[in-house]
Amino acid sequence: MESKINSKAILITFMIGAFFAILNETLLNIALTELMEVFGVKAPTVQWLATGFMLVMGVLMPISALLIQWFTTRQMFIGVMTIFLFGTTIAACAMNFPMLLAGRMIQAVGTGLLIPVIMNALLLIYKPEVRGKIMGTFGLVIMFAPAIGPTLSGVIVDTLGWRWLFITVIPFSLFSILFAWKYLQNVGEVTRPGVDVLSIVLSSIGIAGIVYGFSSAGEAGEGFTSVKILTIITVSAVSLVWFVLRQLKLEEPLLDVRVFKYKSYARGVVLFIIVIMAMFASEIVMPMYLQGPLGYSAKVAGLLLLPGALLNGLMSPVMGSLFDKYGPRKLIIPGTIVLTGVILFYSNISQDTPIWLFIIVYVLLMLSISAIMMPAQTNALNELPKNLYPHGTAISNTLQPVSGALGVSVFVSIMTQSRESYINNHTGTVTQDVMNDAMTYGVHHAYWFALALALAAFIISLFIKKAVAADVDAESE
Repeated sequence: MESKINSKAILITFMIGAFFAILNETLLNIALTELMEVFGVKAPTVQWLATGFMLVMGVLMPISALLIQWFTTRQMFIGVMTIFLFGTTIAACAMNFPMLLAGRMIQAVGTGLLIPVIMNALLLIYKPEVRGKIMGTFGLVIMFAPAIGPTLSGVIVDTLGWRWLFITVIPFSLFSILFAWKYLQNVGEVTRPGVDVLSIVLSSIGIAGIVYGFSSAGEAGEGFTSVKILTIITVSAVSLVWFVLRQLKLEEPLLDVRVFKYKSYARGVVLFIIVIMAMFASEIVMPMYLQGPLGYSAKVAGLLLLPGALLNGLMSPVMGSLFDKYGPRKLIIPGTIVLTGVILFYSNISQDTPIWLFIIVYVLLMLSISAIMMPAQTNALNELPKNLYPHGTAISNTLQPVSGALGVSVFVSIMTQSRESYINNHTGTVTQDVMNDAMTYGVHHAYWFALALALAAFIISLFIKKAVAADVDAESE
């Protein structure tokens, strides 16, 4: 059966669909200001186009492990891409903000289910010796698409208008579905495990609450001192603990948390979480600093960070090949050292720091992330037996939006509170120079927290070993 599988056609199918689905994660970011004017909504409302997208993705990813075992590869891929196409069409035709938001949330359903489906299939098709290269090639799409999203969005909005952000995606989504219809083959087995409704409810409440709570804390003035935010996070945490305990008792869990008994998987996931937190937070904090004390416009700030973001995507296949050749340690350990150095630099920046140095250091940050994230995730999944692939991929993909929301909220909260403390302790008149100094002070404190995370990542990297599952199929393609 394996010899009949056209792995290249399957990989191309996945990359086409994933590129345009993932592109939408950042495609609207530049257009949010214009959409506020078009639909007459305020910033907290329009922000739901981004926050809600991430929230829906987070909720659906735990369920993906169940769906992957209920439906074939073709059914899942074509189905989720059809859902994505439907949501894109609704958004393109939106006559009001609720209609646009509904289309956006439907898009998120497709995107949220797509990535676990693809990663599970790739694990089944390719043997561990070449997975680094394949995951790196697919990582090129995952990193490159959101990196060019803001730049592409700015060009489209300025020249054609916001609706074309969705209209241009429609033909490519349709092509992806037709291409999959002709070339995509089924991999893996459909086992149809039992459905535990309570587990779905608990995971949905827990993930949605955590993403919403931490995202809101990062945006709200009160932060984590808000009673509403604390209540949401507490209820969510209780739901997640209940969910985990329930999974340990079920014969057919929705999400098998026993994957964490595999040491390489556990360490890899922790590294993945730290890197995601550092990346998401830096993509928020750095633009704020560039637009604040340094006085650059939003577009210029985006362009200054673009070289690093693009290089991160381009280096993904390279890191994948190096992973296959040398294993994880020779990539992850140097990666965590560079990450620590970059964070140390950010914790000492000032308004006198030359802009070229910002660009170089951000490039180094993105290089370190590419050296850590894909090797850590691939090595983690390599240790799992085949029956746990759906659960391992679902858990790692679920943790991405959760870690992103957590990183952004914690970094922004630390930065904001430190900035306010600096201003409150200032005795003289609060001038623009004082505001800039306060912002610098806040950024320093935020990156001190990041420095602790980077040091933890370095310590964990010292214990990383090349992982091999006990049930590796020597005949896998």
